[in-house]
Amino acid sequence: MMEVSTVRDPSPATSPYRTADPGTTADPGETTTPGETTGPYRWRWLILVAMLVAEVMDLLDASIVNVAGPALEESLGAGPVGLQWVIGGYALTLGAGLVLGGRLGDRYGRRRMFLIGLSAFTATSLLCALAPTIELLIVLRLLQGAAGAVLLPQGLGLLRENFDGPELTKVFAVFGPVLGLGGIIGPVLGGFLVEGDFLGLGWRSVFLVNLPVGIVALVIAARFVPKKPGHPGVSVDTVGAGLVAAACALLVLPLNQGQQDGWPLWTWLCLVASVVGFALFALRQRRTAAAGREPLVTPGLLRKPAFTVGLGGIALFFGGLVGTQLVLTLYLQIGRQFSAGDAGLGNLPLAVGTAIGGALSGAFLADRIGRAVLQIGPLVQLAGAALLWFQLDGLSPASFSIWDIAAGVALSGVGAGLVIAALFSFVLAAVDDHEIGSASGVLSAVQAVGGSIGVAIFGSVFFARARSADFTGAFHHALVVQACLLVAFLAVTLLLPRRGRPEDEQHGIGAAGPSGQERAAV
Repeated sequence: MMEVSTVRDPSPATSPYRTADPGTTADPGETTTPGETTGPYRWRWLILVAMLVAEVMDLLDASIVNVAGPALEESLGAGPVGLQWVIGGYALTLGAGLVLGGRLGDRYGRRRMFLIGLSAFTATSLLCALAPTIELLIVLRLLQGAAGAVLLPQGLGLLRENFDGPELTKVFAVFGPVLGLGGIIGPVLGGFLVEGDFLGLGWRSVFLVNLPVGIVALVIAARFVPKKPGHPGVSVDTVGAGLVAAACALLVLPLNQGQQDGWPLWTWLCLVASVVGFALFALRQRRTAAAGREPLVTPGLLRKPAFTVGLGGIALFFGGLVGTQLVLTLYLQIGRQFSAGDAGLGNLPLAVGTAIGGALSGAFLADRIGRAVLQIGPLVQLAGAALLWFQLDGLSPASFSIWDIAAGVALSGVGAGLVIAALFSFVLAAVDDHEIGSASGVLSAVQAVGGSIGVAIFGSVFFARARSADFTGAFHHALVVQACLLVAFLAVTLLLPRRGRPEDEQHGIGAAGPSGQERAAV
């Protein structure tokens, strides 16, 4: 992602103001012609609509499948490992390809790559709905994540190209509530579609819902997003992209398969190979920069202890958050025989708690107490996990409702919300202004891959105990894993800056452009 300067560049390639010959009107979707400035591009708010639709589609696909586990098992014979790959595989390829996707937009033009990514995302959604086997569905989910990696990085760049100053601030003010709603309604909508079994489609409808939405976004983007060329001089480090993708796959593969296969030698060799792959990627980035070419990741970032430690913190936090969300849904559906719709609604206490925590953190806590909010948050989560533990112990085997565990789930959500609202700001405080674009892309990628790892670890822990029908014990084991991750995250926060970046620098109206946190903090 490219940096935004504080000085407006009036050239047609970068300015949100359209130019045209006197007496002419620039048509939407066309390049500007030399001439006088005619004011802001009139269709720019439709660009925001298309970007929001694309972002919400991604958020829905990251969580909407969570409630489809039993339906996938019944329809395609999906076992625990297959379900983990269907859910976590999407996040894996999304995270592994995000940085490359941003560079492709720089090189070939953001509009072109946005349309390609959106077309591929919509097409793979259709193919996922048509998948006849669980193996093919997994492959298609991996491809869908790769399409998302091409699509998503273009959105913020396109908005920066077409909005400026106070309008840009308004644009990013819209992002939070809309994307927060997208994250909340994913499991609820998924449960409604699966349980409704409309036209006999069952779980396939959770993918088909993307078709009309994606087609509308494609029409809007193709018609109204201005054509602006890329920068042919920008190099694309395909070797580096291949290294990071391979390293991510070598990390997640044994975590998904290890528990079922009994942790044979190849699983440990894969984990070692993943570490080597990440080290080779870092070395490749340094050598690419030393040779005067554009690396995927600014090498200076990897030399900043607070940033690299912060990456670990993001992976720990989102791995635990995404993993516990999955376990909650699995417990409700498999352990308590909730329908898909009821399991989706069962996520609402967590969503409400997260919204409350985010409001408290964003409104005043982060500004007043600084880094301490990142330590209060996990402590609240730990308290929520402890309360949930005792609530699970006291459940009556004869009757159960979501209200029996709502307090513990909601309290955990409050703690998560406190952290989410501030985490990216504090990590980005460790980097220089000219590194913000690269840093935010890396953080978003680590968040996605961390979520995929969380699905693999928590899914394996839950299913290992659930095989003996001890679903309460399975949830207890997952809570122990969450507690360990939260304690590790607490230790990491001590190495982060005491204060985050100023608000104006986080939203693209200061020296740096908008960061990846607008999308990640939901």
